[in-house]
Amino acid sequence: MAGALTTLGLDPVALEAPLPNGDATWPKLLEYLSFRRDLLQDDVYPNLMDAAQAAKEFSRLKRKLKPKCPLPMNKQKGAKKAPAYLTGIVNMLVEAHAAGNPCDYDPRALTTIASDKIPLRTFARRMDGAFPSVINPIAVWELKEYYYTTTFGSRVADGIYESLLDGMEIEELAVSEKINVLHYLMIDARYTWWDCGKPYLCRLIDMLHMGYVDEVLVGREVLTRIPLLVKEWIKRMA
Repeated sequence: MAGALTTLGLDPVALEAPLPNGDATWPKLLEYLSFRRDLLQDDVYPNLMDAAQAAKEFSRLKRKLKPKCPLPMNKQKGAKKAPAYLTGIVNMLVEAHAAGNPCDYDPRALTTIASDKIPLRTFARRMDGAFPSVINPIAVWELKEYYYTTTFGSRVADGIYESLLDGMEIEELAVSEKINVLHYLMIDARYTWWDCGKPYLCRLIDMLHMGYVDEVLVGREVLTRIPLLVKEWIKRMA
């Protein structure tokens, strides 16, 4: 690690200074990097799906749940035109466990937080979903599914930093107004994220530990987590 820093023209001696809590920097840094590596190998990779696997889960849930919620198509053309599998899976699971409560599956407006009908904040970007509404949501989420993407291009990378911006806005709202909006990021596509974009998976784990996202749900993980999360959201409505 010291050699890598030196190669970049950085001085590794700076990491010999203790952290604010008095812990030694090097051991703590190595501990975190090892934790992140193990998390990627043991939890992230096994949950990532390819297009065929996602299509299978999508079709299974559609037959079982007979959803009325939106099941949008992806933005591909020709042979790659298909349902947006992860989006559809998430929508179906939210609907199935929402106990009749509303959900904005495709917000066409910016998320707005109001108090006594007076707007306090409007976020900079549109979210991919909001529960129960894009106005004063309990939870918002973003979906990053790239089953037919062949390279990890700038569009995919930009999505990471857009999520970071969202997290910063939500954090500012919590600090300034004491209003907590739950923020989730849901991703899938093994080739794009694992084979091409592994460094950005590291960034997602970093964002999680920085508090800019409440949870990152990876691939088939949504099958078990979404039902539990929706129950938590409903409790917050009481």
